[in-house]
Amino acid sequence: MKSELVVNVQPKEIAIALLENQQLVELQKEGRDSSFSVGNMYIARVKKIMPGLNACFVNVGYEKDAFLHYLDLGPQFNSLDKYVRQTFSNQKKSRALSKATILPDIEKEGTIANTLKVGQELVVQIVKEPISTKGPRLTCELSFAGRYLVLIPFNDKVSVSQKIKSAEERARLKNLLQSIKPKNMGVIVRTVAEGKRVAELNGELKVLLKHWDDAMKKVQSSTTYPTLVYEETSRAIALLRDLFNPSFENIYVNQKDVYEEIKDYVTLIAPERADLVKYYTGQLPIFDNFAITKQIKASFGTTISYKRGAYLIIEHTEALHVVDVNSGNRSKGSNGQEGNAIDVNLGAADELARQLRLRDMGGIIVVDFIDMHDAANRQKLFERMSQNMQLDRARHNILPLSKFGLMQITRQRVRPAMDVDTSETCPTCFGKGTIKPSILFTDTLESKIDYLVNKVKIKRFKLHVHPYVEAYATKGVLSLKRKWQVKYGLGLKLIPNQDLALLQYKFFDMMGEEIDMKEEIETK
Repeated sequence: MKSELVVNVQPKEIAIALLENQQLVELQKEGRDSSFSVGNMYIARVKKIMPGLNACFVNVGYEKDAFLHYLDLGPQFNSLDKYVRQTFSNQKKSRALSKATILPDIEKEGTIANTLKVGQELVVQIVKEPISTKGPRLTCELSFAGRYLVLIPFNDKVSVSQKIKSAEERARLKNLLQSIKPKNMGVIVRTVAEGKRVAELNGELKVLLKHWDDAMKKVQSSTTYPTLVYEETSRAIALLRDLFNPSFENIYVNQKDVYEEIKDYVTLIAPERADLVKYYTGQLPIFDNFAITKQIKASFGTTISYKRGAYLIIEHTEALHVVDVNSGNRSKGSNGQEGNAIDVNLGAADELARQLRLRDMGGIIVVDFIDMHDAANRQKLFERMSQNMQLDRARHNILPLSKFGLMQITRQRVRPAMDVDTSETCPTCFGKGTIKPSILFTDTLESKIDYLVNKVKIKRFKLHVHPYVEAYATKGVLSLKRKWQVKYGLGLKLIPNQDLALLQYKFFDMMGEEIDMKEEIETK
């Protein structure tokens, strides 16, 4: 399977698309001014104790207070709490964790009211982003994730991924980590560590230990609450850390700084593969060049077509996601109704597995497949869905079809489901229903080009328009584009952009910064 990562860096957001055999399977979007909150650690104070829920609310700087359940304190909470208090009391010298006293585990049947009090300082880590009306979910079982290892302070155990099947390799990794890890530090060995040398694992362990030391130094010097003491790596690096595997053939990035950041990371973890990171310099928007924009517009929304007229309807409620499978306008095949049903359902299983990853849908998903009478076909559908979901990194559970023909799926929900609005608001009338004569659209563009060149004195720029408009403007030897270049200079570049509506346009300077022409004309 051919895997490619395409990173689209824009002034206000960064979008990362994962392609498998040129098909879009994962999409992550994040504002440039927002941080990737899952994995972040804070020193914060307990705001409210809720004995009835056996939980408390903690202020970590979000609009909604974060939720911390007693069971999420972790067995070693007493040891962590004592270490944090000692760190506060000694502002001059940091205390090595290997010398810390490990206290007995907290009681499994204990209560939050007997463990915490309002105003108490805690070091907490976000495990689930705010979703809908809920604030973030927290844990006090701190962990620092790397590519090969996960470091867990106060644990002192070494665990090896169950996906490593070789008993000999599991024993090697366990003995290796036992010999190099510090006292009072637990380690989880991830699947990709299989076959790795001691130097590689020891190098990453040192990096993770430095993250812990840096976080505790910030705890020691903090005077206001909440304070961010450890920030998860950027979205691009975090996604790459979890996804990177030998099947990766290319990583394309359209912004120099992010390109250098990703190049440095790949050089660190796989020096022999550093050349797969490529800086994209094409004229077309990077997502348009790799046919991602079209896939996004076709893959989001309520109705998803997938195979010879068949389609899915995906609805999201507060409690769950509901998926309905429809055969559409397909005619009955030679195998009759049962054959047609299994064919449509198997196609739906393929598309649904992709949709779950693409939209990052979590919680409970209920799928209404087309009814089938043959038990063998129902089993075949269940096995197909289970096989498709093996590529999904999120924890999930799939139940066989019920007697009503429903399949129930639970999937780990860490952040809100990806929701991309594929409808386009008319850029000319803004939903009012009337527009200026479309035949005059190119005259409007020329007036703005004239203003930009002759009044603002910007000679080199890019004009992004809908592909249909670009095709019209470049038609013929004496095209409209050629006439504009003769009149206003060769610094004018006309770029088709699939993200734009039919009569929408955007001007950009040669550095990629948008030129707000509406504002320019209003201040004229």
